[in-house]
Amino acid sequence: MKIQIINGPNINLLGKREPGIYGARSFEDYLVELRQSYPDVELDYYQSNCEGELIDKIQEVGFSVDGIVLNAGAYTHTSIALQDAIRSITSPVIEVHISNVHQREEFRHRSMIACACMGVICGFGLDSYRLAVEALLKR
Repeated sequence: MKIQIINGPNINLLGKREPGIYGARSFEDYLVELRQSYPDVELDYYQSNCEGELIDKIQEVGFSVDGIVLNAGAYTHTSIALQDAIRSITSPVIEVHISNVHQREEFRHRSMIACACMGVICGFGLDSYRLAVEALLKR
């Protein structure tokens, strides 16, 4: 099985950015642990701060991988273009968030991409990614 993890803007700053919300670990450190937990699954990783690059990656892999775990960051709340990209591919997409966006600012309560995704997982810290991988494995 092959799963693509795609992270959006500012996720490259995990461990440094607002550790009270996002924790003290970098995503790269967490990814080592996640890959060790699933040795039979190919977990590829991509991160970009640019909306168009995220769309390009979704289109590049969206017909060949068994699933995509997508943390679109702030683009979650603004990007119809990401929604269109998700709707255009055949691979299932699970939207993830590290924090519980529903406990945060009002503008974070609305996702522009959730309606195009297989499901949404939020609020479990970095473990949100593991839960998304589990959902794809059980699909």
